[in-house]
Amino acid sequence: MKMAMKDGKIMLIEVDNTQMAIIKSWNSMKYDRRKNMMIGDCSKELLDKLSKIVRLPPAIESYRQRLDETQRAVDKMRVEKEPEALVKYPVQGSLYEHQVRAANMALLTFGLADPKEVLKSE
Repeated sequence: MKMAMKDGKIMLIEVDNTQMAIIKSWNSMKYDRRKNMMIGDCSKELLDKLSKIVRLPPAIESYRQRLDETQRAVDKMRVEKEPEALVKYPVQGSLYEHQVRAANMALLTFGLADPKEVLKSE
């Protein structure tokens, strides 16, 4: 099986029958007859499933690891007892803990904050 990632899509060609049956059971990818390939939106869940049946190319594997790192940082921020703001937020009053937590998770999710900073205390 050959794999490529372009414009937020994962494309697979030369998929054997066993792999095709497994991938179809996930309902995350569709077969394009004109291009003779499987196409699906690139998500952490899809990349995790694909990594269990085949070895991912280095570029796609590094992208999957970045997504995993971001997810771990967001999960850690979600359960933080007393979260500290990752940046100084432009508000007049002080934010409540749940607001700081939500703003930090948004920064992590959209890539505006480095997940390594949050995870370094693990």
